[in-house]
Amino acid sequence: MKEAVAKTFRMDEEAWRRHANPWSVWTRFAAIPLMLVAIWSRTWIGWWCLLPIAAVVVRLFVNPSAFPPVEPAGWAARGIYGEHAWVGDKSLVPPNHLVVLRILVVLGLAGFGLMAWGLVRLEVWPTVFGTTLLVVAQLWRIDRFGWLWERVGQRDGVITG
Repeated sequence: MKEAVAKTFRMDEEAWRRHANPWSVWTRFAAIPLMLVAIWSRTWIGWWCLLPIAAVVVRLFVNPSAFPPVEPAGWAARGIYGEHAWVGDKSLVPPNHLVVLRILVVLGLAGFGLMAWGLVRLEVWPTVFGTTLLVVAQLWRIDRFGWLWERVGQRDGVITG
């Protein structure tokens, strides 16, 4: 069962190149406030809120295949390429950067928890603060993975400048 799930979500090279498209990256971030509003809309439209929630989920599922593949030229693309390199070989990340990546995961999870708590209780401050924490942690992770891509690319002769 575990292998079937892993194969289902495993991306090939083409999928990673599409996933790295800056339009794909930024529209995934743009889906966050849309999802927040869709979930919050339960107070206005009741169970009908499942329609906008489903629309955001479908959009996130389709997102990576909706954009053409790119080379790692921009900040977002380099970050996604770095994440791909890390997924393929975890030993690429130096120990001190691995600590930072783990801290960022913890911060992101804390942000997600606050955001979820705020959405359940319909309180603005934990929703906004948690979302901000989640987004900042994710942006920082992308930045660290971009650094990793530059390091791997220079080592492998992919990046010359």
